[in-house]
Amino acid sequence: MRIEGLVAATFSPMNQDGSLKLSQVPGIVEHLIEDGIAGLYVCGSTGEGPLMSGDERRQVAEAYVSATAGRIPVIVQIGHDSLAEARDLAQHARDCGADAISAIAPRYFGCDSVDTLVSCLEEATRSVPDMPFFYYHIPALSGINFDMLQLLRKAPKQVPGFAGIKYSALTVHEYQECLDCAGDEYTVLFGCDEMLLSSLAVGGYGAVGSTFNFAAPLYNGIIDAYRQSDLQCARDLQLKSVKMIHMLYDRYRGQPGFKAIMSLLGQDCGPNRLPLQAVCEADRQQLHKDLEQIGFL
Repeated sequence: MRIEGLVAATFSPMNQDGSLKLSQVPGIVEHLIEDGIAGLYVCGSTGEGPLMSGDERRQVAEAYVSATAGRIPVIVQIGHDSLAEARDLAQHARDCGADAISAIAPRYFGCDSVDTLVSCLEEATRSVPDMPFFYYHIPALSGINFDMLQLLRKAPKQVPGFAGIKYSALTVHEYQECLDCAGDEYTVLFGCDEMLLSSLAVGGYGAVGSTFNFAAPLYNGIIDAYRQSDLQCARDLQLKSVKMIHMLYDRYRGQPGFKAIMSLLGQDCGPNRLPLQAVCEADRQQLHKDLEQIGFL
């Protein structure tokens, strides 16, 4: 399954009491498609998937698949420490019409080797052997940082639907090796927005990101400038991304700040769930000023 361009790691909209606000999803999808997004990644870290119940994750997946209506591919993250629950989520993703699934590694006990990790992925996807599957490599959150070249070589032998990797790590040299190993057979999507230009320079063609939800034109501009060999323009645009993301992590705790920006753009995704701390109203107003100051708005 080949995906090129920007894949938005979508938010899961919530009411102030923390319940799901699925009525917001169609508007979010239209906003993303209008901004040139090439696909959606649902119930991942950005979507607070690990903080939701299985039933809630199913509802969010259904809402995004329905609103997208086949116009762009939808990847549903089904990773869970319970591999039985992951299997059920995978089955549901296929039944509701998702185009592909993805999974983070089990985290509580972890995995002691690539072979153990592959066995877990095989078990999680056993109910949908023909569905494209992407391993979600995010060592900063999973604590698992195996050599992805080994995964690329071993996973296809045990995971029938293996389609590639969502590579959310800053190690661009290893990402480049994965691209070379994958060739045209598997897809390796880059997952660090602030280094998109670096991924393009080593042969990247697709990326999954949180900030694509509200800054897709900026990143599409980076891609266009790079393809036109206007490296100075590409660098200037990437620097805007770097400064924006630095500010959001430094002052607004990253993901909660990302989610708060959506309300400033008319796509209110609501608060966060603990242990994430939602941005309060005073900080949201300051966020608006900070975004204006760096020229984002």
